[in-house]
Amino acid sequence: MDRQQLSALIDHTLLKPEATAAQVERLCAEAVEHAFASVCVSPTQVALVARHLDGHPSLACSVIGFPSGAHLPAIKAAEAARAVADGAQELDMVIDLGALADRGGAAVEHEVAAVRAEVADAAAIKVIIESAALTDDQIVAACEAAVAAGADFVKTSTGFHPSGGASTHAVALMRRTVGDDVGVKASGGIRSYEDALAMLAAGASRLGMSAGVAVVTGG
Repeated sequence: MDRQQLSALIDHTLLKPEATAAQVERLCAEAVEHAFASVCVSPTQVALVARHLDGHPSLACSVIGFPSGAHLPAIKAAEAARAVADGAQELDMVIDLGALADRGGAAVEHEVAAVRAEVADAAAIKVIIESAALTDDQIVAACEAAVAAGADFVKTSTGFHPSGGASTHAVALMRRTVGDDVGVKASGGIRSYEDALAMLAAGASRLGMSAGVAVVTGG
């Protein structure tokens, strides 16, 4: 896959808490120029993204329960509903890692189902499991639960957890767990063309990146 072909698989991302409207507008312009899959931002900036991408193929994406995931399912569901009302077409929601550790996959299934019930088919749901913070058994349990609750993708990382971001091992395990009918998004620490290709070879079908322009242009 050449660099330009990668564009359609990249979620062009800006999630720094200090991100400004001007920076988000530039992100949208870059997404249109390079035909990225989506622009992924914080909930407060989704409406701005939706306006700028109106009429373009790139989708508006919002994070939910970001970055800790330690939010009640009802709060995540309400946040998801507001993001969809503001124009989000995709939602990247963070699971509650403590609940997973305490109660296993049932906790993940409960909160993902709450978000799915709230937004119905209005948006694709990508479930962030923070794979670097989990054992292999926990990765499998989280992925199985997310799929059972209606997730469209499972996603490795927020990029904010101290345990680290995506790994090819986690991506491959997630792909084996969910099969071919559910997406796998690798995110966190993907900064080069070589990183991107490694994640795709491991089984990723979407890439979350803040370095997308440099990767697809060779800059």
